[in-house]
Amino acid sequence: MKQPKLLTNLKIYTEESTIENGYIAIQRDKIMAIGEMDHLDFDLRQMEVMDFQGMGYSCIPGMIDLHIHGVAGADTMDGTEDALRTMASTLPKEGTTSFLATTITQDRKAIEQALYNVAAHIDQVNGTGYAEILGIHLEGPFISPKRAGAQPLHAILEPDIELFQRWQEIAGGHIRLVTLAPEREGGLALTRYLEENGVIASIGHSDALYDEVVKGIEAGISHVTHLFNGMRGLHHREPGVAGAALLHRELLAEMIVDGIHIDPHMVKLVYDHKGRDELLLVTDAMRAKCLGNGLYDLGGQQVTVNGDRATLADGTLAGSILKMKDAMHNMIRFAKCKLEDVIFMTSINPAKELKLYHRKGSIAVGKDADLVVLDQEYEVVLTLCRGNLAYSNMNRST
Repeated sequence: MKQPKLLTNLKIYTEESTIENGYIAIQRDKIMAIGEMDHLDFDLRQMEVMDFQGMGYSCIPGMIDLHIHGVAGADTMDGTEDALRTMASTLPKEGTTSFLATTITQDRKAIEQALYNVAAHIDQVNGTGYAEILGIHLEGPFISPKRAGAQPLHAILEPDIELFQRWQEIAGGHIRLVTLAPEREGGLALTRYLEENGVIASIGHSDALYDEVVKGIEAGISHVTHLFNGMRGLHHREPGVAGAALLHRELLAEMIVDGIHIDPHMVKLVYDHKGRDELLLVTDAMRAKCLGNGLYDLGGQQVTVNGDRATLADGTLAGSILKMKDAMHNMIRFAKCKLEDVIFMTSINPAKELKLYHRKGSIAVGKDADLVVLDQEYEVVLTLCRGNLAYSNMNRST
């Protein structure tokens, strides 16, 4: 039996408060105690101690990315266990401890292979020590060809309840979130079906008018896929999807905060209006993340990565190479908010939306020990996924 772990001398952002100099004790994969160092009462000889005294380090809950296609040369649509292992083992380096494996609009066979593969990983492989796949984000194919973005046009389909049912069966019930265009024929019916069956319905890649978005909300839309991107924008005579996302407080809105997908001033405008409780930070990252400049594949399309931008041949943005830790940094800088505010957008809100807040999303006794240690510049120095070391760039531990 493994020794319990003890993290000491950290500023800890707990579910209830901030402890300026505290400890976290971990038994197996769960948090078993949290407290101030002055009240530490454990036999340290019986524990694996990681001490951060004098470093000025902080500990936050692991980040949850609800929208990520790939990283380090791997993609959900590869449909292989190796791809999912690569994603799960790489993401802790940026502070991500769990995620939704995200598909893209492709032919049915490719989607079904991806769904089957993710389900098998969740049911048979999902272990500790690397990022946990919490389910599947089905992005498309039930979207608008007018707002396809980098989603392949030829594979777009009308919303179809029977087809979704087939896919959910193949996925073993693990499809947790679906991006769709509710204004399309069958869109409202599918939205209602998703809501009735506990699947998050998200408006995205949609050309809906404001009134059509309202009908979608009434049918069960509760989420917005990458706000401002792949949707009818805000206009003073037609609020569109973007305007509805700002006006309706019941909608949780994703943002890709890389300084490219949304102008930094718009990020601040959205934050000032919706606040930390109604926003989610996501990466929408593709396989090129962590690999550098070059040519890559996304949904059977060639993507060019140059610097921090990934584009199709016509210049269309094709996902991102954003890391969650950088999204966190940018959010603090662009919106002038604090780390404790960003924790809502990276951990608390996604955990609550997935109905997993009883075990994810915050640092509390009894929850999964998904923990990220940050240095004074908020760079990730250590990540634990369910109590096991998933990433460290520290030489010092005792």
